[in-house]
Amino acid sequence: MSNLHAGQSACIALLITLLTASSVAAKGNSLELKLSAGASWQTSNNVKIPNDSEGTRFALDDIAGKGPFPAARVEAIWNYSKKHAVRVLLAPLSYSESGSITEPIDFAGSTFTTGQPVVGEYTFNSWRVGYRYHWLQRDSWDLWIGATLKVRDAEIRLAQGGNSSTDDDLGFVPLLHLAGEYRVSSRWFLAADVDALAGGPGRAIDPGLSVNYKASNNLSLGIEYRTLEGGADIDEVYNFAWFNSALLTAHYTL
Repeated sequence: MSNLHAGQSACIALLITLLTASSVAAKGNSLELKLSAGASWQTSNNVKIPNDSEGTRFALDDIAGKGPFPAARVEAIWNYSKKHAVRVLLAPLSYSESGSITEPIDFAGSTFTTGQPVVGEYTFNSWRVGYRYHWLQRDSWDLWIGATLKVRDAEIRLAQGGNSSTDDDLGFVPLLHLAGEYRVSSRWFLAADVDALAGGPGRAIDPGLSVNYKASNNLSLGIEYRTLEGGADIDEVYNFAWFNSALLTAHYTL
């Protein structure tokens, strides 16, 4: 399946969720929509493909730079009962930047040499669907716990003149989900969430922390910091990346 098809499938899944949730909202359930937009910086992005003697380990961030790169997320939460909810998240991430290399790189069957600019392209789109349970509720805070199925839609490409090579991957990753809110006052609250799993040949960690202002009964505006770190170390691929993002958020409840 191509990256485009994966993105289309994720959008269709989100649309179905929104339509279903909207049709039952009148019966006492609620739909939460959260839009986030801002910038992302990469702290590190180390690559070796294939992960054996035929591949060269290199820092993609040395070629592409640290950023900033555009960042956006769309999340829908359908609270179909007081305790249970379904989440759908679309989190695209990609860039294409040109830089130089200080030594030859063997990547995905091609060799890239010094002396000419190299274009580095990186895609790590995350399409997620999950379930969460409203675990605890107190006067000032709430906690949710659940699970997420992540569709990893990834691609790394190097190009130099007429020479180019690409490695792409489409896979499924199960993640644990935790989220919480703490109400500082009637208008201000803190929110945090994480989808994460570590073990075996890889890991994926995506936590976020935001400060939010309740502008009305239905709308909250916020500033959010997120960090995304993870990767895999298997025979075919070695890739571990770390991104940090600053986002403005709008959270609307129907």
